[in-house]
Amino acid sequence: MGPGLQNVRRLYLEGIAGGNARDAVYRYTGHRYTQHSTGVGDGREGFLAFFEPFVERNPKRVIEIVRILEDGPWVFCNAYQSLNNGAAEWVTMDMFYTDPDGLILEHWDTIAPYTASTQSGEDMVRGTSEIDLHSDTAASKALVLEYTKQVLQEGGRDKLDQFVSEDITQHSPEIGAGRAGLAAWLASEAAGSYEMLFHLIGQGDFVVTYGKRHAHGQDVAVFDVYRVADNRIVEHWNNAETIGPRETWGNSGKF
Repeated sequence: MGPGLQNVRRLYLEGIAGGNARDAVYRYTGHRYTQHSTGVGDGREGFLAFFEPFVERNPKRVIEIVRILEDGPWVFCNAYQSLNNGAAEWVTMDMFYTDPDGLILEHWDTIAPYTASTQSGEDMVRGTSEIDLHSDTAASKALVLEYTKQVLQEGGRDKLDQFVSEDITQHSPEIGAGRAGLAAWLASEAAGSYEMLFHLIGQGDFVVTYGKRHAHGQDVAVFDVYRVADNRIVEHWNNAETIGPRETWGNSGKF
């Protein structure tokens, strides 16, 4: 476990869950903290302007880091949040860029309400959480990159069997079970078009992509998390957030 991953975990658990936002953001961020969560201002003071009132508004915070991985200076974190005894439940996916000492320099995220009802019947955040560090990271990343290019961006749904297991475990709330459920969703208006792959990272059998879709006339920032086995995608989670108008952003935007 590298220092960047440890610092991300500490920022979440000490700063947000533990309510020590000021101490944590000064301790675990570096010479800059560039923010892409559009409801939060840039820098440490932007973080505090959002999270100090957040802690006051939500005295009961249960935050569970469900899965976390690192790829060089990049760290990905998938968390479940229950606020005020379940009055609000959220799923967050966050990506961080860190300096050589592991201090956090930049942050991207998507935030979506947790829903217990999914098309596949699988929980939207549970499933496999442990990374198989013996898996070939480069091969996992190459498979997901080609899937993103050939299927999502170029529309090659006839190639799904080359990339996706027939009995893929699906956690996305909108997508039905198995490869057939994924094929049906990709053909729907809800899927829209996958316009941009911003970044791809991975560790072992897990790969994460962050990109932009366009559906129903709106731009959507989306994280996709894939687990790979036997050169096929066997498990999938995603977290999507509609990108609001430019005047609502507190910083330079989602990307």
